[in-house]
Amino acid sequence: MSEGRLRLRVITPTRVVVEADADSVTFPGALGELGILPGHTALLTTMRIGELAYRSGGREYVMAVQNGFAEVAADVVTVLADVAELPAEIDLEAATADKAAAEAALRTAGGKKLDRQLARLEVAVTRIAVASRG
Repeated sequence: MSEGRLRLRVITPTRVVVEADADSVTFPGALGELGILPGHTALLTTMRIGELAYRSGGREYVMAVQNGFAEVAADVVTVLADVAELPAEIDLEAATADKAAAEAALRTAGGKKLDRQLARLEVAVTRIAVASRG
């Protein structure tokens, strides 16, 4: 790794999605979006549904992530996500259909079903945004 850079690792239960050097990393922390630059203080946090982005060599890369944990230590950012999808892996038609289905279900959902449908909608919206940017 070059001086003044981060090492990013994004791992799911089934695979290593990304292992790369990066100039900066942003990801959806439990309390909001976090931006990480080289020299960042040590950090351990939970993650929510959203976009993970990193810059390397003047180019930005994105992926959709769903929940998990992130650790920052000694210029290494390790993300353990339940799900992580690169833009090329996302079926845009399916994500659009999931979004429509979640919106329809929200009209009648209540209680725990409401929370599930809101999460389903957030996943679909994130997947659509990432697929559109890739």
